[in-house]
Amino acid sequence: MSEQHTYRVIVRGTFDGLSEESRTRLLAEVDEHGMSAMTFTEEGSLTYDRALKHFSYRLVVVSDAADGEEMAGAIAEDRVETALKELGHGFKGLRSSVTDLDTMKINRKR
Repeated sequence: MSEQHTYRVIVRGTFDGLSEESRTRLLAEVDEHGMSAMTFTEEGSLTYDRALKHFSYRLVVVSDAADGEEMAGAIAEDRVETALKELGHGFKGLRSSVTDLDTMKINRKR
């Protein structure tokens, strides 16, 4: 069994071709998806603003260390794609940034 690492992944994208229903729902929930909603969870937390242009998802991904950060990013992007499709929101241009929490160096104050 290979070693598991925990990754924090931020997936960014652009809303695209939103239906009127999607726009209405997103705007009705915009206050729940602002700066205070920026948490890393396995399900992912969606953040966006009233402009409904760009969004970000913050996720925690546990994956084999041997697969590396690239695989963690691909897993996260797949989860985001699935979630947005289930919600009926159009999007494009997903890209991710990944941090491996198990190899991250912590500088402590002395």
